[in-house]
Amino acid sequence: MATYTTEVVRRAVHRWVVPAAEPWGAASDEITKAWGAAAVAYRKAHGLPDDASLPGDALWFHVRDDEVVIQFTTKQ
Repeated sequence: MATYTTEVVRRAVHRWVVPAAEPWGAASDEITKAWGAAAVAYRKAHGLPDDASLPGDALWFHVRDDEVVIQFTTKQ
């Protein structure tokens, strides 16, 4: 008899991509807009009230060659 189980976990990655072309990088107002939109989407995806504070690890920021990416994941 088998003594193991299996799982398939599907995740959706939600991303906001802000251009950050050299030599100037990303504008702070564009980062702020994307961050705000990501926070709203995170709250909606997790059923949180509009004024709920986000956990410190809710959103992740990644710097790529010519863009800044803000993202979070959800289970599908």
